[in-house]
Amino acid sequence: MSRLFLIRHGETAGNASRIVQPPDIPLSPRGVAQAERLARRLAAEGIARIVSSDLTRAAGTAEHLRRATGAPLSFEPLLKERNFGDLRGRPYAELGLDMFAPDYAPPNGETWPVFHARVDRAWARIQELLAAGTGGDVAVVTHGLVCRSLAARHLALEGQTVPERWRNTSLTIVECPAPWRVRLLDCVVHLEDLDAAPLADSGVA
Repeated sequence: MSRLFLIRHGETAGNASRIVQPPDIPLSPRGVAQAERLARRLAAEGIARIVSSDLTRAAGTAEHLRRATGAPLSFEPLLKERNFGDLRGRPYAELGLDMFAPDYAPPNGETWPVFHARVDRAWARIQELLAAGTGGDVAVVTHGLVCRSLAARHLALEGQTVPERWRNTSLTIVECPAPWRVRLLDCVVHLEDLDAAPLADSGVA
């Protein structure tokens, strides 16, 4: 039985300041430290392949994992975060609306049905990779709403509750194949005491 490691990207300045994320925002120094800790946690777990969203913050997180594991890294645009169109770059506090409301359609962005349909296509691609037999586990680096969509509609939580907000570099472990049982959900034990440690060892000047 193989495993799927479902990972949310590390923190960005936009996360910290509560801004609707632009597509090209990179990891913050704290996000780099988070990604390094996650990579160390998973270095010896037998990951055979890494698939990542091609947005900068996910790609940066995946690169740390690639260095630690030596696994090949590829990018899947279908794993992008939901496109909030003209809202991107704006502070949440200034929106004056609930951008996550079920019937809200962001200008020049994706509605929930369009977003879920794209996540479904991404999930089909991931299943194809797993079925191809990589000889080990597969890590998927993506975004909070993608994790939430997958957990709510495709994974067997077995009594657990889908998190409303997925934490940066959180790890979810899924047993493969179907029924896709979740054995660990939104776990960030690797971040314990992070804020007490200096960021000088994160490699960011």
